[in-house]
Amino acid sequence: MTGIQRSLALHAPIRRRPAALLREWLAQVDEDTLPEEPVARLEERIAGLLGTEAALFFPTGTMAQQAVLHVHAERRGRRAFGGHPQLHLDSWELQGYNAVHGLRFHAIGDRHELLRTADLAAVAEPLAAMVWELPQRDLGGVLPEWADLTEQVALARSRGAAAHLDGARLWEAQPYYGRPFAEIAGLFDSVYVSLYKGIQGTRGAVLAGGADLVAEAGVWRRRLGGAIPDAWPLALGALAGLDALVPRMAEFRDHAVALAAAINADGVARVFPDPPQTPLFHVHLPVPRAAAERAGEQLIEEQGVQLFLRVRSSPDPSRCSFEVTVGENALEFSPGEVVALLRELVERAG
Repeated sequence: MTGIQRSLALHAPIRRRPAALLREWLAQVDEDTLPEEPVARLEERIAGLLGTEAALFFPTGTMAQQAVLHVHAERRGRRAFGGHPQLHLDSWELQGYNAVHGLRFHAIGDRHELLRTADLAAVAEPLAAMVWELPQRDLGGVLPEWADLTEQVALARSRGAAAHLDGARLWEAQPYYGRPFAEIAGLFDSVYVSLYKGIQGTRGAVLAGGADLVAEAGVWRRRLGGAIPDAWPLALGALAGLDALVPRMAEFRDHAVALAAAINADGVARVFPDPPQTPLFHVHLPVPRAAAERAGEQLIEEQGVQLFLRVRSSPDPSRCSFEVTVGENALEFSPGEVVALLRELVERAG
């Protein structure tokens, strides 16, 4: 969308300009760097961060997770995997796990609450794998407590299921747990991390785990068309983000907490969770979705300020919400300015 000068949205187009990204990537290479080296360096670095035997680049997280779930299913002779009802794999990816691999998704627990150990204990169907999404994006970026998570992983494993982490936002989740990435990843048999969400690469993902498991998933990467040559531009973007942004995740989370506190104290809108556990949270507005969208467009046209990329509907048609992920983008906005912008948005929408 033209006219955007500043944006509260992490993946706003003004922060995705090719010239700026290419300048960042140049710092990762020299004249003698070979095309395969950035990908190999990325895989080695993420395996080291996560404490796994191996890691493998995939062009998309969708492909990475389908591949590893296929391997878990084949190893166990089971076709179902479990997860929260709003698991990203099911909600956002057109059930590719079923259309391509013949797997079934078993939704576990309440759609609007975090998974409970009792929910998992009540599952009678044998599962090939259990998937945890940390944080749970569609619930507002919430995380289970460490004791609950370890208890659930142990329960799943005791029933013969693999434990898989949808860690697309693992970088953002780590400050809440205050534990090394390797300790968090060590709970699971396989881990996927995104290269473009919090660390602002262009695209791509990495799957990490045991050497045999990753090698088997690599067979499916080739079958699915993901063993692409010259993936170095995607790797360079990820390496730049690992250097510049991962060390700042606690800073981003702290600013999210400050924004949320100001918004909730004002009262015209409401943030959940309160306080945010990660740099991700949802802003709930007392206006219909279409009205909020129109008001957002007006703010861009008149002030050049973008508050959101997408507005979410609500079961209550008089309300809606949008997602905020704090990165360098949102550090440009003070809590007071965000409150004022939300007040103006609601007034316009009303």
